[in-house]
Amino acid sequence: MAEHNKLGKKGEDLAVEYLRLKEYEILERNYRYQRAEVDIIAKRDHTLIAAEVKTRSTPEFGDPQEFVKPKQIQQLVKAVNHYVEENELDVDVRFDILAIVKNKAGTRIEHIQDAFLYF
Repeated sequence: MAEHNKLGKKGEDLAVEYLRLKEYEILERNYRYQRAEVDIIAKRDHTLIAAEVKTRSTPEFGDPQEFVKPKQIQQLVKAVNHYVEENELDVDVRFDILAIVKNKAGTRIEHIQDAFLYF
């Protein structure tokens, strides 16, 4: 596995651990619909959370959340809508980003709730 793929997988594992500690129920990992993949689908209270995880080894070229592009957001929204319909859920939906910087100096996780409101 390429190094960037290993870092991405480690980032997703850290994000799941982080969300569980914050009392989120993890429903799905790497949920796919058409061309989209939702990294984590979780639930807390009556809210379904679609979480995009972005992991970098350095913020030198920009913070991880800056790498979520409008086209990707459109695909994620479609995928989550499909998930909600497919499972006949009656929930509020929120889109979050977990921006992770992991390197030898340590790990920083920033949880941005309702992240797509700002795009």
